[in-house]
Amino acid sequence: MTPGRNSRRDDGFAIASCAFLAAYNNVFGAHPSHSRWYVPVNAGATGVALSAAAASGLTATDIGVGRATWLPGRLGSQLAATVAAAWLLIVVVPATHPLLKDKRIGALDGRAIAYQAVVRIPIGTVLWEETAFRGVLQAGLRRVMPEGAAITVAGGVFGIWHIRPTIQALRVNGLADGRRQAIAGALAGVAVTTASGVFLSWLRERSGRLAAPALLHLATNCGGLVAAWAVTGLNRRTRNLATHRAQERAAGSASFAADTGQHAGLHRCG
Repeated sequence: MTPGRNSRRDDGFAIASCAFLAAYNNVFGAHPSHSRWYVPVNAGATGVALSAAAASGLTATDIGVGRATWLPGRLGSQLAATVAAAWLLIVVVPATHPLLKDKRIGALDGRAIAYQAVVRIPIGTVLWEETAFRGVLQAGLRRVMPEGAAITVAGGVFGIWHIRPTIQALRVNGLADGRRQAIAGALAGVAVTTASGVFLSWLRERSGRLAAPALLHLATNCGGLVAAWAVTGLNRRTRNLATHRAQERAAGSASFAADTGQHAGLHRCG
């Protein structure tokens, strides 16, 4: 194959990858069957992405999963530990609890939280997204543009990927009642996830391994889930305790009033 044909093939793969990932979570992800079969569908998509990457000429080393890069390395481990410590601090400090308010988590029990943290997020979210964005897409972009541009584009597509989930989260929590509010919230969410995607892509380049951003992504999502569930449980117990004490005070006041009335009646009879 001539260099010109290789270049056209590489350009086509990068463009197709961007278009597919921009549409996947916003179009196909909106179908009810995707939510129902989230883990197996995304695990299958991970396999398809890796197969497409191999067919385009990308190697395991290009994607960041070469023989010497299976572990996250020092930088990835340090960043993940920092994020985990931050989630713990938020749980411990009551003033920060509003940051974790999410009605979707409040409706889950312990078994559902365990499934989310052990299966759904690690396999259905982190494995799929890191393979797709920091692995296949970023490697494909690096073949046709400079490293900085590849990082920026991959981060931008990652932000677009989160449009529908952001709008859904805003609606569930009553933060997108009007169209203008929904648009503003979606734009803010895209900006945040784009910045996150850029940082994860930078970490992928800096560490030379896909496991580094994957571990940080896992610590962020699973840590946030567990922290929000813990805070929800603490707040629920606090409210229940306050209600119980209020009931006890009310019952005590009623008993005191009844005793006072009885004593008053005895005095009048005497």
